[in-house]
Amino acid sequence: MNPMDKRVKFGFEIEFTNGGGIQGQDFRLDIAGDNISDQDLADHLVHDLRLLMAGAVRILNKQIIAEPHKRPPITTGNVSAFVDLSHTIENGLVTYKGLPAPILCDYLSREDSRKFYAPGTEFQIGKIEMVANTGTYLDCPFHRYEHGQDLAQVGLESFTDLDGVVIRADYRQSLAVGVEHFKAKEIRGRAVLVQTGWAEHWNTERYYENHPFVTEEAALYLKACGVTLVGIDSHNIDDTRGRTRPVHSTLLGADILIVEHLCNLPQLPDEGFTFSAIPPRFKGVGTFPVRAMAKLK
Repeated sequence: MNPMDKRVKFGFEIEFTNGGGIQGQDFRLDIAGDNISDQDLADHLVHDLRLLMAGAVRILNKQIIAEPHKRPPITTGNVSAFVDLSHTIENGLVTYKGLPAPILCDYLSREDSRKFYAPGTEFQIGKIEMVANTGTYLDCPFHRYEHGQDLAQVGLESFTDLDGVVIRADYRQSLAVGVEHFKAKEIRGRAVLVQTGWAEHWNTERYYENHPFVTEEAALYLKACGVTLVGIDSHNIDDTRGRTRPVHSTLLGADILIVEHLCNLPQLPDEGFTFSAIPPRFKGVGTFPVRAMAKLK
């Protein structure tokens, strides 16, 4: 037996939302690590037994014991693994030099709210003032084109649960991400996420200048291949040393969405995940911060 092997021994009671329930005693499951929470254990139990309409779950007499594993151990957390690909937005964050930093403050503080509620009850209402190009954000056609679709018009299918692929293009080798990086890849209909490694400079002076970018030729290739969305972990998907923005023009002109300032792409496999970057449904707005994320299959 591996001395690190641990199992959990427990009983349970499960109620069903449509009535009835089931009970169990002295169940044993293999776990990774030395412990598992009741909530994680309940989630895996319902998932393993493929139970429908499960309601309240009570874990009883839980014990961690040393025993040989019988199958791959369960881990804590959700059954599906999620990877957050968004930078944190905080007061004073500079995303793009020349644009104002966001102001995050209280509109109603907890202290001030106490006068409106019973003793022991308090709330905070925040106030946010910022430009749309803040943090990790999504660009839709209206950002570039007056008559393009805005955030209220773009359908959920354009930025939710997209089959994803990561293209590795280390900025230390070349700042220009060209057509050659996308050749021999399955990209049609997918969210194509470009990992350059530039996210390591986030919120530093270096981040804003001489950054990696996608070339105009590569944008035309991506358009011809029918990709759904293109993301990058850099300061801009275009080369900002000039005044033209051919990648924005090409992709947004073809209704291909763009997500800039991604992070944590090294945590993703090349394939085998879905990508989402969902903004609020604003009318007359072409760019807005998103909580970009990947769900591993």
